Amino acid sequence: MIDPYIIRERPDDIRRMLQSRVVDYDLNELILCEQERRRYIADTDKLRQERNDCGKTISELKKSREDATDMINHMKRVSAELRAQESMQTANEEKYQRLIRAMPNMIHDTVPLGPDDTTNVEINRWGLTDSKPKNHVDVAGDLLDIERAAKVAGSRFYYLKDGLVRLNYAIISYALDHLLEYGYTLVQPPYMINRQSMEGAIIAEDFEDVIYKIQDKDLYMVGTSEHAMAAMHSDEIMDGHTLPVRYAGVSPCFRKEAGAHGKDQKGIFRVHQFEKVEQFVYARPEQSWVEHQRMLRISEKFYESLSIPYRTVILSSGDMGKVASKTYDIEAWMAGQSAYREIVSCSNCTDYQARRLMIRYRDRTNDKPQYLHTLNSTLVATTRTMVAIMENHQRRDGHIDVPKPLQSYMNLKII
Repeated sequence: MIDPYIIRERPDDIRRMLQSRVVDYDLNELILCEQERRRYIADTDKLRQERNDCGKTISELKKSREDATDMINHMKRVSAELRAQESMQTANEEKYQRLIRAMPNMIHDTVPLGPDDTTNVEINRWGLTDSKPKNHVDVAGDLLDIERAAKVAGSRFYYLKDGLVRLNYAIISYALDHLLEYGYTLVQPPYMINRQSMEGAIIAEDFEDVIYKIQDKDLYMVGTSEHAMAAMHSDEIMDGHTLPVRYAGVSPCFRKEAGAHGKDQKGIFRVHQFEKVEQFVYARPEQSWVEHQRMLRISEKFYESLSIPYRTVILSSGDMGKVASKTYDIEAWMAGQSAYREIVSCSNCTDYQARRLMIRYRDRTNDKPQYLHTLNSTLVATTRTMVAIMENHQRRDGHIDVPKPLQSYMNLKII
């Protein structure tokens, strides 16, 4: 969540942010609630002090054998008023937390302003694009079985066979080795997290229709390892000298979403289940924008090594997720669709997640803890990368050339 100071001192900046993000949010309700919150805190503290003073006076009166009846009755009235005040304060605090947690992050100055993806700004393009006649479903043939998966699990599931199974795990292994070269610590997180952890990483209300919940349990299937890794250090004060801390998370991902109607309907580009290797970084505020560029370049180099053409765009204010302050997307060329499609999302969330999860740092024991910054970036979502490989490396005879870095993992050059 954003710094409450901004709400009190810079409400016009927030209004501009909400307008730029095209978000319908009642800021006046939050401002009023925050004002009431401060008043409740002051009034409750005053009543607690008065009750404590009454207790001391009663004790002194009893020690001196004086009548304490009036003071006892006064203390009862103060205690009753305090209970009522605490009840109202609790209700106000719950409302305040609900409102401030729904507030999007502030936008970085370099983010292009615009209502949707038509106002994203391309900043880089790599590789030669070519349109080939076959999409990945036709190229995969018997190695991809969507019909039987639909019989077993419903739409947007799949069976992979033989070469595609090996390709899937080769991509994961290569991705982990790629991040090891850049000093990342490998992490295999829990595949389920509780709601408190999930709400620390995302605005949960915006994702209710996306995430899978475990019935009768306070557990949700991870949509990305980012959420589990963000919560990994919740309620901790990290040693500032260790920052940045860089994690490479590997996990399956589970999502209900199916994209816009008529979009990505065929194949394994947008599915309910896939594997992903994710970059996640904890950084000092002064480090985070350098780390953001570093993460982006690491991802770009990964796709260059696989000879997958791509372009990099800065998402506009209206197309960006609410938690991020700035986001880059890498869009791979999907030859079968003759279009660039998102394959990487790389975001700096500044102190937004850290405030929600109470993750801070300090350099010395007596220093005041400071909120750090969190960043996340896809390195590879395997199904989308397999689509890009099949559509960009298909042969005329229907076979698929295995990108050179993956050949040693598969012991294959051709699928």
